[in-house]
Amino acid sequence: MKQKLRHFFQTETVLCISAVLALISCFLVPPDSGYLAYIDTHTLVLLFCLMTVMAGFQQAGLFSKVSSFLLKNTGSQRSLAFVLVLLCFCSSMVITNDVALITFVPLGILAMKMAGMEQHLCAVVTLMTIAANLGSMLTPIGNPQNLYLYSCSGLSLGGFVSITAPYTIISALLLIVALLFCCGKHSSSLRIEMAQSDLRTKPVLVYSLLFVLALGAVAGIASVWVVFAVVVGAVLIFDRTILGKVDYSLLATFAAFFIFIGNMGRLEVFYNFIAGIVAQNEQLTAVFSSQIISNVPAALLLSGFTNEWRELIVGTNLGGLGTLIASMASLISYKQVCLHYPEKKSGYLVCFTLWNLGFLAVQLVFSFVVLPILGI
Repeated sequence: MKQKLRHFFQTETVLCISAVLALISCFLVPPDSGYLAYIDTHTLVLLFCLMTVMAGFQQAGLFSKVSSFLLKNTGSQRSLAFVLVLLCFCSSMVITNDVALITFVPLGILAMKMAGMEQHLCAVVTLMTIAANLGSMLTPIGNPQNLYLYSCSGLSLGGFVSITAPYTIISALLLIVALLFCCGKHSSSLRIEMAQSDLRTKPVLVYSLLFVLALGAVAGIASVWVVFAVVVGAVLIFDRTILGKVDYSLLATFAAFFIFIGNMGRLEVFYNFIAGIVAQNEQLTAVFSSQIISNVPAALLLSGFTNEWRELIVGTNLGGLGTLIASMASLISYKQVCLHYPEKKSGYLVCFTLWNLGFLAVQLVFSFVVLPILGI
């Protein structure tokens, strides 16, 4: 039993911490009718629908088929690295950063092994992870904190993208420079034959329609509850096992933080303390708090103490750079490296941290120096 509990805590650390914080806060603010206003059901239901649809696409073989096609037509080590990183960067904008990494990192590790690129594995997987975390910044559906902040802020889709687009563009340029630096001298030709995966056409069409419906709910065109009912109904009809692949721990983490933040916001001393720290320092506070508690909990926590949505959106997205837990999606890549190359674990951590800190430093200079000069 102790071993099971230890394993659960190791795999669901953020959930356990958020649950303990929520429980402690319940003693400070006894449960009452005010609790009903804590939970942002709109965000939770949207997140559930999107995760369900993405799990459906993955089960139908869509991601594997597309990536296999692209990698099969890769002609050199340099182009392979570019394809892997840009796959993560672009796909994360619509399938979320964690789904992009779950899909492409195992495939990338296999491809690099077949191509004899193990010496570049740490650098390429690191850049794939950075690419997923930064590419997902562009859209409200790219990652959980974006969906939450987009919902809270009341921004239009265009207004949200106008905030994140400059950072996404500089991210793409930084990734290209980093790839040239890592792989510029290694452009030998190669030919990779990936295992053929079956694509189930009918489910792909169904999940495509569900994805469009979910986007309609994000844009406020469709009722989130109607979309929820349609998604659940379709999954029960076509493949109910998909419901078991949804990350319910993430949903529970959100719920626990909603309770904690709601309760702490009702404690005047705590509220004034956090509000004093956040005031006029929203972006930096979001960046640095993300290094400790990761960017999703940081977004949930800080949103209760400021309505400077632009700063929170930028800060929590840039805050995904830095430590391994700054973005929980980064743990996906780390676990894959440990699984396939346990001897590279330490080297990967060093490589990951150095590249992340470098990207973060450049992005902060861009945010606090370059953009003000340009008047953006």
